[in-house]
Amino acid sequence: MTAILDVRDVKKSFGGITAVNGVSFDVQEGEILGLIGPNGCGKSTLFNCILGQLVPSAGEVRVDGKLVTGQRPSELNRLGVSRTFQLLQVFPKLSVRDNLILAGQEHRGSMLSRLLGPSDAGLTTTADQMIGFFKLEHLANEPAGGLSCGQQKLLDAAMAFMGGPRLVLLDEPAGGVNPTMLGDLKERLIAINRERRATFVVIEHNMEFVMSLCSRVMVMAEGKVLAIGKPDEIRANPAVIEAYLGH
Repeated sequence: MTAILDVRDVKKSFGGITAVNGVSFDVQEGEILGLIGPNGCGKSTLFNCILGQLVPSAGEVRVDGKLVTGQRPSELNRLGVSRTFQLLQVFPKLSVRDNLILAGQEHRGSMLSRLLGPSDAGLTTTADQMIGFFKLEHLANEPAGGLSCGQQKLLDAAMAFMGGPRLVLLDEPAGGVNPTMLGDLKERLIAINRERRATFVVIEHNMEFVMSLCSRVMVMAEGKVLAIGKPDEIRANPAVIEAYLGH
């Protein structure tokens, strides 16, 4: 079976510094893969190489078997690939609904079709579905800047799904979120994974969150893959423990 995401020997160097050094892994449809590792180990650089924000120095990235190495994020969006960022990408003065509509427009047609089409690109219904799915009904008309960090994280995740992606890369979705909202976020991600067969790769430092959410976890250290396995295998791996805690 062809993996929805296949990364082979990806390397990224900045001058004499190698941030990602020969990373290989794949992700199957419907899987939730966690990506963990100490700060500076190359996780976000790897994400950016996969998603077109950076061009790898070497290696290949394939989506559904198609070579996409170095393609622009807009091109990957059209292939059903979406992402969130460490720093929230919401528009604070726009309402929750308008943030979702704007996110959806990025996945819909050409610039000409957006200009000549309806003002919301026909996305109000989809936005309201996402508002309901992520339990944001009571905030639909509120400016996004007035939401709590956890509520903005839910909105950010909902925005990533406005184009109906098959693969979503989440960059530290649990960062700064209180335990109650974190539980809501995990519940929604699990639900959309089951109901829509959505596939996730999740960078995260919150070990409890990632170990309870993901079916497999990949650990990076110093730009390389240190281990890949089920959460229980990763917890018991001496090399992983050493990478986080030292000798």
